[in-house]
Amino acid sequence: MNTQITRWNPWKELDQMQSRLNSLWNWEPLGLQAGKEEALTISEWMPRVDIAEDEREFLIKAELPDMKKEDVKVAVEDGVLTITGERKQEKEEKGKKFHRIESEYGTFLRSFALPVAVQADKVAADFKDGVLKVHLPKDIKAEARKAVEIKVS
Repeated sequence: MNTQITRWNPWKELDQMQSRLNSLWNWEPLGLQAGKEEALTISEWMPRVDIAEDEREFLIKAELPDMKKEDVKVAVEDGVLTITGERKQEKEEKGKKFHRIESEYGTFLRSFALPVAVQADKVAADFKDGVLKVHLPKDIKAEARKAVEIKVS
């Protein structure tokens, strides 16, 4: 008998329900920036992500254990950074039993609305030891155009 263990993800069901309701009423949630939004997606799992900022760049670090860089895709389109991929489950081997499987497997998609001050054409990514690092260089010119408060006398 060949049985496959599937991990139940309650968030997946909530995402599916949200998508159905959105399509029913043709409603789109507001994004972080004028019309931009992080995708509300249905994924089999979602890798953990850390986002940091310094004076030169934003840095996104995604935990992708047991994955190869060939299984991950990074794209920037219309002010949204998208990270997609698939983590494949180990095949069951004869004579080997799994007593517990807590690792998550399957496809994933994470997307993030980029701040206006990012140079989208200079985004770079590197993958090492199961961690994807996406470097988003800041656009110094765009930051210089920030609003400045003027005191009225």
